[in-house]
Amino acid sequence: MLTRVDGKLNFRSWWFYALAAALLWGLWGALIEIPEKGGFPATLGYCVWAIVMLLPAVIVLRSIGWKLELDRKSIWYGCVIGFLGAAGQLVLFQALILGPAYVVFPLISLSPVVTIVLSIIFLKEKASLGSWIGIVLALLAVPLLSYQPAEGNDNGIFWILLSLLVFLAWGLQAYFMKLANHVMKAESIFFYMTLTGILLIPIAIFMTDFDQDITWGVSGPLLTAAIQLLNAVGALCLVYAFRYGKAIIVSPVTNAGAPVITVVLSLLIYSVMPHWIILGGMIIAIIAIVLMSANE
Repeated sequence: MLTRVDGKLNFRSWWFYALAAALLWGLWGALIEIPEKGGFPATLGYCVWAIVMLLPAVIVLRSIGWKLELDRKSIWYGCVIGFLGAAGQLVLFQALILGPAYVVFPLISLSPVVTIVLSIIFLKEKASLGSWIGIVLALLAVPLLSYQPAEGNDNGIFWILLSLLVFLAWGLQAYFMKLANHVMKAESIFFYMTLTGILLIPIAIFMTDFDQDITWGVSGPLLTAAIQLLNAVGALCLVYAFRYGKAIIVSPVTNAGAPVITVVLSLLIYSVMPHWIILGGMIIAIIAIVLMSANE
């Protein structure tokens, strides 16, 4: 939990950064559909996100005196983490084009399973009984929070393979993020995440259908930039959360917490009542987060 040391907040707390990541991603999730529905495609939104990542990257590098780690191991870890996250996002775009979102999202939302298994086997992480109950509940809650009604847009089974690739990529990314925090600064990790995201921009541009009407005004790239800044800072908070916390706790907390916040904000902003399955997922997720935070 976030505590006070000598009258000041202790920012070396996994809970502080995990909660910040969940809040920022929850708000981002509630708002990102505004520019997309307004005519600014998600693939171009990726390009904006990659560029916006530069802002927090520059700020945190400045905070450590521009001492970017340039050794081979740091570059390898940073680029692996960045490519797994960014490439997973690009593959997700294609999976959603070919397959039903109501199956794709719950499937990839279980990526913390990969992180947890690898962290137990290779990092020897352990948790209390209460935390384990919370982890299991979180893994049950995330697919429920990702539920979407059937729309009948099944286009074969290739999308299943693409969804599994995203599931694996994001699970591995979280594991490597924790692993890298043992050997390099979080600020360097985030810089390489930013760099790799930018390097993949040409692929996102190639995937964009420019025959459609695209909004290029304030409600397009500028609004997207403001919203994607939430995503970028949330990613930075996640890196810090993995620095100070166990991967088997941080991963399910952020994956379960962000959708809860998105659903609540969507209800307040758009007055849309979520499906009863999603409401059930919210209750389970809240119980899970309380159990994990109270037992660590």
